[in-house]
Amino acid sequence: MAEPALVTVEFFGIPRQRAGRAELSVPPGTVWETLAAVEHSCPALAGVCRPDGRVSPHYLLSVNGERFLTDLQYRLQPGDHLLLLSADSGG
Repeated sequence: MAEPALVTVEFFGIPRQRAGRAELSVPPGTVWETLAAVEHSCPALAGVCRPDGRVSPHYLLSVNGERFLTDLQYRLQPGDHLLLLSADSGG
């Protein structure tokens, strides 16, 4: 039986350190649902989504490395990659 197509969440920088992994595969859904699955699987990333329905200002989200987004109701498609990056940068 074929495995259902999934969304891959890729972690970069501090999110990768907190997650303890480079990526996580989850079923397709909204960005909010995807981040809820991330928080469930990687408890050290709790708080990525704020109670007001926005992304914590400590993080940035990108779909397929092509564009940044803030709309947590955006629906991810099977095969999409959601990149979770730290908004903090050094220099």
